[in-house]
Amino acid sequence: MRERKPFETARPEEVGISSKLILEYIENLEKSQTEMHGLMIMRHNKLVTEGWWAPFGPNVRHGQQSHTKTYAATAVGIAYTEGLLKLDERLIDIFPDESPENPSENLKLLTVRDVLCMGCGMDTMPFNSEHWIKDFMHTPVNHKPGTTYMYNSTGSTLLGAIVRKKTGLGLHEYLTPRLFNKIGINPDNLRWMCMADGMEVGGGGLFCTTEDNFRLMKLYADGGVWEGERILAEDYVKLATTNQNDSATESINNPEASDNFLGYGFQIWMCKPKNAYRADGAMGQFSIVLPDQDMEISITETAVGAHWAQSTLNITWDFIEKITAEGSLPADDEAFDALQRKLSRLNIGNPECQPFSPTVEKISGKKFKLDSGVFTPFAGNFMIGTKADGITDFSLDFDDYGLVWNFVTASGRAERIRFATSGTRFTNLLGKPSDLTQLYLGDAFWKEENVLVMHGRWLETCLEDVYTLTFEGNKVTIEADNNSAWKFGEPEPIVAHML
Repeated sequence: MRERKPFETARPEEVGISSKLILEYIENLEKSQTEMHGLMIMRHNKLVTEGWWAPFGPNVRHGQQSHTKTYAATAVGIAYTEGLLKLDERLIDIFPDESPENPSENLKLLTVRDVLCMGCGMDTMPFNSEHWIKDFMHTPVNHKPGTTYMYNSTGSTLLGAIVRKKTGLGLHEYLTPRLFNKIGINPDNLRWMCMADGMEVGGGGLFCTTEDNFRLMKLYADGGVWEGERILAEDYVKLATTNQNDSATESINNPEASDNFLGYGFQIWMCKPKNAYRADGAMGQFSIVLPDQDMEISITETAVGAHWAQSTLNITWDFIEKITAEGSLPADDEAFDALQRKLSRLNIGNPECQPFSPTVEKISGKKFKLDSGVFTPFAGNFMIGTKADGITDFSLDFDDYGLVWNFVTASGRAERIRFATSGTRFTNLLGKPSDLTQLYLGDAFWKEENVLVMHGRWLETCLEDVYTLTFEGNKVTIEADNNSAWKFGEPEPIVAHML
């Protein structure tokens, strides 16, 4: 593994950006309806700003959602650079055993390049199954490939399967010596969701850090070269970072996400500023390259809904427009010190605090059994076909620090999760190191004498659960909600009774 070198740093003014402007940018991001988690800004190859909002931190993994797609496309790009595949190769030639016996004329035309630019010509996509590649190859190709645009996350995962077919290696194993070890990404700190056949979910299954994303897109910003070594072919980088498929039809499904209508490269979006492009994951995971400004920006956050993710981009474009200097600016010690103080105190905010209620004496240590509904912090995932593992019975054991939520799930999993009631959050380490996520933060407060609100947050994701428990006699009614972008329908009412 090549030694991981930290980026060279500089004061913002040294690269033509005012510290006051960056401080204003951060404050505007905080004022928006998103929850900021991490931010990195580089100009002229010098890192001028990096900050994380506690409890998030620089080496805490973060769910990337569709930002993962750019990693999958990079694997294809490296295989192309190594001469292992061609962009005009047909999928029916790569996956003959999974293809229909009599493929349609459109399927015969479908190439690696079409998959890379969301031009598969399909109107639907299959999800996880034991034979998901076969399911993909049997999905009707209703339009001539390359002539229409449809966001196809299963197609993005297929990119990894193409590399596996050519090399015998999955995404993680293939990318570790060829990408991660070379550009300074710690492969041991990564986690992947996997399909039923073990293929990493290239369409949205990676957990990595803000800086990992930054390093990936720095490779594209530098034309595919890292420390003098070419990792991606120059022509591949050019194609990947320029418009290969018009994406205006995205306005039908996401009318508020106006930066999604400007075109698509190879698992990379075009942006409003001239020549700019970005890797993009749901709920606001952005790594933006601005060639005309010689800048890169990486953001991790929780933006609920396309509108608020677009708000982050709009705030960023406003920030970029105010950068007019090419060379350095006069030093501004006062503004720089103010920015550093801000960066050292970033925080998502403290939870509410009300630890006292007479209900505690009536329910503490008592066992409750579910009568109806699904009550769980272990949600399913539609991308990989997992289902929620619902709680069958639980107890709430209160003490001076808060409460311990003891429960057993339908699969037999038993957990003890502590929630602080002191106006702070308690960090629980759950499961085992190989799990996708382990850090679970808990806080709770009494909203009313008989109404307990519990917040549970998987720190390595964007997801926060909110459970509102209303106690009446021997019965408790539970309202469960979360901030997921993938909620379907209204939650069922949850009712439990005290044993």
